[in-house]
Amino acid sequence: MRKEDFDHLIAVAASVTGEDEIVVIGSQAILGSVAEPPEEMVRSIEADVYPRAAPAKAEAIDGALGDGSQFHATYGFYAHGVGPETAKAPAGWEERLVRVEVPRRPGEDGVVVALCLEVHDLVLAKCAAGRDRDWEFAEVALREKIVDFPRLLAAVDDMPLDPPRRERVAAMLQGIWARLQTP
Repeated sequence: MRKEDFDHLIAVAASVTGEDEIVVIGSQAILGSVAEPPEEMVRSIEADVYPRAAPAKAEAIDGALGDGSQFHATYGFYAHGVGPETAKAPAGWEERLVRVEVPRRPGEDGVVVALCLEVHDLVLAKCAAGRDRDWEFAEVALREKIVDFPRLLAAVDDMPLDPPRRERVAAMLQGIWARLQTP
């Protein structure tokens, strides 16, 4: 997803829900912190979002902008309406959201605010999901120095996961880091 696509999606989600703040918790939250992220980090055609003040309105986002919607067919990307419980990021993630102002749709005044997961929280949330593409995302973030390894590793203990899953996340990150340090 390109930044222009992201902005359009956020503006339309705000219009559909009547809300001014849209939280972005999936991989496309990277667009809130990194102006030009590596291609591997923006491959997804989906953004996981919900209105901050009214998470239940995520259903309206799914209906109007979701997978298989007319919006998806027209633009080639879509929104997945989720809730705050979807983010498996470290405790306090909501206080660290990155604020990005997005222009409203033509004919609408003002701006919409996209509240994107901070990059360390985003990478750890992806690690919690644990799919191959999530580990690739983490590796790219580390390789490109988008995240700081010690800070990332320290935050694993604050993740809402059971101890064995936290240990697996820490071990996987340490393995990725070690591989990146080998010439």
